[in-house]
Amino acid sequence: MDEEFNRLYEEIFKRLKSKYNEEAVKGMERFGINVKNTYGVPIPELRNIAKEIGRNHPLAQSLWSSGVHEAKLLATMIEDPEMVTEEQMEQWVKDTDSWDICDACCGNLFDKTPFAYRKAVEWSSRKEEYVKRAGFVLMAELVVHDKKASDEKFLEFLPLIKKQSTDERNFVRKAVNWALRQIGKRNSNLNEACVKTAKEMKKINSKSAKWIASDALIELTSESVKLRLHQTKSV
Repeated sequence: MDEEFNRLYEEIFKRLKSKYNEEAVKGMERFGINVKNTYGVPIPELRNIAKEIGRNHPLAQSLWSSGVHEAKLLATMIEDPEMVTEEQMEQWVKDTDSWDICDACCGNLFDKTPFAYRKAVEWSSRKEEYVKRAGFVLMAELVVHDKKASDEKFLEFLPLIKKQSTDERNFVRKAVNWALRQIGKRNSNLNEACVKTAKEMKKINSKSAKWIASDALIELTSESVKLRLHQTKSV
């Protein structure tokens, strides 16, 4: 590492530490976030720092390796998707120890890589809680960010959503629910497919599957979603 790199790295940590907020850390813990090595720096502040830095692959690597919660979040914001390998994705998802880090990886970075769809499928069947969550969060993020994707890309996710809906772990089932709802809000065709899948899931002998399905159906069959999809179709 050269002198300029070290200076920037140290400057970032000095800034993060200066924003330490004990009350914010307590609040994060109440939301189920792992607060080990956490300063309580708000996301808008991290985004401001990220904008100042820009894409920086070596710095992202070092920030992630620090193990500090906010540094890892910042790493997801400044990492260059074009520099990310499958090996890095596997390492980062294995290192993940909190749902917000998982979601940041998927929404800020992983969904912009060429491996996103394959990893969504692979990870959705893995046993590790945050790896499995990442699979379904990736599905949800791809629906929002990949505007050009065909319906077929997302229809392929529905059997996986149905199959894994029996996982009772809170962070997993919420991600499964999120993926189903996001797919079903993309357009009328996908909405119809997701409603059908949710109704099938309600018949599964699983509290988790029934909750995911019932909750999703409330939104996917709501008048507001129907109206928005109709207006989108008419444009």
